[in-house]
Amino acid sequence: MGGPMSEALLAVNDLKMHFPVKSGLFSRTKAFNLAVDGVSFSIKPGETVGLVGESGCGKSTLGRCITRLYAPTKGNILFKGVDLAPMTHKQLLPFRQNIQMIFQDPMESLNARHTVGEILEEPFLVHGIGNRQSRHQSVTRLLDIVGLPSRSASRYPFEFSGGQRQRIGIARAIALNPELIICDEPVSALDVSIQSQILNLLMDLQKEFNLAYLFIAHDLAVVKHISDRVLIMYLGQIVESAPSEMLYRNPLHPYTQSLISAIPVPDPHRKTRRIVLRGDVPSPIAPPSGCRFHTRCPIAEARCSLTSPDLLGKQPQHEARCLLLEGST
Repeated sequence: MGGPMSEALLAVNDLKMHFPVKSGLFSRTKAFNLAVDGVSFSIKPGETVGLVGESGCGKSTLGRCITRLYAPTKGNILFKGVDLAPMTHKQLLPFRQNIQMIFQDPMESLNARHTVGEILEEPFLVHGIGNRQSRHQSVTRLLDIVGLPSRSASRYPFEFSGGQRQRIGIARAIALNPELIICDEPVSALDVSIQSQILNLLMDLQKEFNLAYLFIAHDLAVVKHISDRVLIMYLGQIVESAPSEMLYRNPLHPYTQSLISAIPVPDPHRKTRRIVLRGDVPSPIAPPSGCRFHTRCPIAEARCSLTSPDLLGKQPQHEARCLLLEGST
């Protein structure tokens, strides 16, 4: 993992992605899905920031906004100080070389009608890089980097295992030497033994190419060793942010405490207390008033349903969004 740098590679400020919910004969907008609702954070060069939360909390939507697969409703996406949020598709093209994405399902993200060679050659064609010979050499080099034989170029995605397909997806993501990669649950669809191989590959590539990662996952155990910092997301908002070791050692927010209590402990003699949350994640179309977590929080008070807390620093580099922590140090 990369060392700290003074200037952020990516700075996201008050980002919102509100999807209109339409109904009726004329498909009029009746409400909004507040998938991402006021998120701010930064990533330094060579740093890995983990983004963790349950399904439906808005993590993948946030990742797609940063890569501008979605045009955000509001906010700024500053990449090296340049705001990508208002840009058109044509204006974004040169920036897409520097920001790439690895998707959760490698089979869905790879064109089944193209060979692996064609899939890996496509980024060079889109950006007009190199000639036919140099592109073929680049494809061979990429396959070698991710641990696949050169003969893989003539085969199709369905001929590979899930882990091998994810290696192809990683090869495509690093093809244009990006500085930032959004990893959208890249190991959640893989067997546990394969997960560790892919995580090790990602960490090796980070050291070799000084890559920065936004590593999205729903499992805190997966991001524990790969992340420099961890963001906890709930119902469209960041509820806790801290350096990785600090977060695991001293989680402040009740939601983070619940997620950490669910991490399996590889010691049958060590007893841990599991914090089980009540109910389901509320709908982002009609989030609860006040603190969005109060309907499931085991320590919520009456005021939690009335006042929306801010994300405040409780300790150096450690922020949490909880009324019950306000004033604490």
